[in-house]
Amino acid sequence: MSTLWSKGTQATELVEDFTVGNDRILDMRLAKYDVIGSKAHIRMLESIGLLTADELVTLTEALDQILEEIGNGTFILEDDVEDIHSQVELLLTRRLGDIGKKIHSGRSRNDQVLVDVKLFLKDEVLKIRDEVCALFATLQRLSEEHKNVLLPGYTHGQVAMPSSFGLWFGAYAEALADDMYMLRGAFHVTDCNPLGSAAGYGSSFPLDRQMTTDLLGFASLDYNVVAAQLSRGRSERAVASAMGAIALTLNKFASDCCMYMSPNYGFIKFPDELTTGSSIMPHKKNPDVWEIMRGNCNRIMSAENEISLLCSNMPHGYHREYQLLKDILFPALELMHKCLMMADYMLQHIIIKEGILDAPIYDYLFTVEEVNRRTLEGMPFRDAYRSVGIEVNEGRFSYQGAPGKTNGQLTAEDLHHTSLGSLGNLCTEQIRTKMQEASDF
Repeated sequence: MSTLWSKGTQATELVEDFTVGNDRILDMRLAKYDVIGSKAHIRMLESIGLLTADELVTLTEALDQILEEIGNGTFILEDDVEDIHSQVELLLTRRLGDIGKKIHSGRSRNDQVLVDVKLFLKDEVLKIRDEVCALFATLQRLSEEHKNVLLPGYTHGQVAMPSSFGLWFGAYAEALADDMYMLRGAFHVTDCNPLGSAAGYGSSFPLDRQMTTDLLGFASLDYNVVAAQLSRGRSERAVASAMGAIALTLNKFASDCCMYMSPNYGFIKFPDELTTGSSIMPHKKNPDVWEIMRGNCNRIMSAENEISLLCSNMPHGYHREYQLLKDILFPALELMHKCLMMADYMLQHIIIKEGILDAPIYDYLFTVEEVNRRTLEGMPFRDAYRSVGIEVNEGRFSYQGAPGKTNGQLTAEDLHHTSLGSLGNLCTEQIRTKMQEASDF
């Protein structure tokens, strides 16, 4: 295998297979960013006199050609080439001769891969941001469309108090807004340029690190060259943590959907083509999409812990274990995109049931409403609580607060909740403002 670091000896095939692992396959996702980083690096090298103006033009044109090949799918990582950095440099040397060898001046594969990964993660985080915003918009639309449709609320899995589809959809919308703050934090952690830190201890070349920072669109530098190498694993963990927060939100929503689709609840349903059946039970409409989403979100949440364990027992400086970060994070990123896309797709087709609380089994949902009604009429709260409790125990409780029903069904409007964030005051606009602020990066 062709390696940039070869000094005339070759590793055995067994050693190569064990140490390289899946890295070559995963590296293909970084190909575009490796070329982008190289283009910025050579512009800086020309500015400090390590390349001539003509060499810069020649190298830039060749890198642009490689970038085009990556875009149209004709770029390959050859079987005997170790990684993406080696492949790019090999192509330049084949096509340009010795000029191609100059591209690595003032740079190590350590800071090269850091740049590639950070540029890649920035793009991935921005894609996740847009996907979260799309799901958020769907949840807010559904919250407003169904804000008056009542839904049982549960604590400890027991019938508790009236809720609504407006509250349910709106709650997950706001949870995503909170998650977005974590995603924004992960983006800022990632948005620092490590280029110029070389192998982790800088370079005797007079590198213009601010120039490459500006050219690559980073907001700032990883200033200390050792700290730049310490960021290996830190950026990945920050992104994994933010994805874990989003995954937890989706996991709980998926669990709700699985429960609400059950005939024991029957609160929501989806078209037959979005559910699956049973091989022996012809009546089954299984929530497979939500179950797979729930399981995949658990896998996404595990990524942060796996990254933490991988990076926890190494002193500063580069170690080969860092290569394994891609094995953990890249599949988690794929699952995150898929889960966000599928959640939004499923919600475009959700069908909700109205009049749920008209069933007698939900009569006790209104005990708190009745306690509050009596308290507002002047009865001390503890006396109101006790009197309602006695009526429940004696089987003669009935809610007296909503004698009239909207269109023959009890709705959120009949309950007259007005406090911020409650049934009758969902604060949709305020939550939208929160999301706009959180996603501004």
